[in-house]
Amino acid sequence: MHIGFIGLGNMGAPMARNLLRAGYRLTVFDLAAAAVASLVNTGATAAPSIIDIAQSDVELIITMLPAASHVREVYLGEQGLLSGVAPGVRLIDSSTIDPMTARDVAAAALQQGNPMLDAPVSGGTGGAEAGTLTFMVGGDNTDYDGALSVLQSMGKNVVHCGPAGNGQAAKVANNMLLAISMIGVAEAMNLGVSLGMDPKVLAGVINTSSGRCWSSDTYNPYPGVIEGAPASRNYTGGFGTDLMLKDLGLATEAAKQQKQPIILGALAQQLYQMFSSQGHGAMDFSAIIKLYSGEDQ
Repeated sequence: MHIGFIGLGNMGAPMARNLLRAGYRLTVFDLAAAAVASLVNTGATAAPSIIDIAQSDVELIITMLPAASHVREVYLGEQGLLSGVAPGVRLIDSSTIDPMTARDVAAAALQQGNPMLDAPVSGGTGGAEAGTLTFMVGGDNTDYDGALSVLQSMGKNVVHCGPAGNGQAAKVANNMLLAISMIGVAEAMNLGVSLGMDPKVLAGVINTSSGRCWSSDTYNPYPGVIEGAPASRNYTGGFGTDLMLKDLGLATEAAKQQKQPIILGALAQQLYQMFSSQGHGAMDFSAIIKLYSGEDQ
């Protein structure tokens, strides 16, 4: 199968490499020439523009883009995918955006004969590299079945969440909970250490007790507790604070549209906004513990 891939950032590039490893023929595009060159060196073909991918002989196009505005432009713009792609070519957007944008773009694609799935991911850059991502997929059952083998080449868990936009609904709910849980673990770790606990001992207690969660046992925010976690490499890499802030914004906007209260989600957004405004937007989101420690750990 010939696949087009647009968006070769920290997540998109390793996802594309996994498609190459799985034996798919790949044509790629990104605004960053170095990102394209890296994929070409591993076997992909470079396209000079988005419209060139649309007008090629691809059978499926995957996008991984920063925000809803980019998704709308790449698909609906004057030189976007829908201006040139042949009917029948399947489309998958793995960006994290709001459910309504996902539904609008999917409806426009379907109107001209292009089935589309929204398939945001969870698992971070490590999961993207290892091919162990979780895909939360919204769209028609038949389209999901047709794309399943491709998604399984990039991820370990692929979950059909319902019709168009439901993949994004699952993602914003999951990431809102992740932000809340990370803040909770940061508070608990900081409190325990301030009371004299060794951080590794404290984490061990939490991770074998009722407080256990992913933010504690896999991604603990206290430095030195988990080897390889961003906290143990000065909060570099991983999932940036500003990216988490963006996702919390999607959650609060979706909640506003549905008139649903998200009291802890809104508070988490304010705390991450405060942290970002202090100049920490590029740090991993687990660095939120610095708000509690009051020092540069």
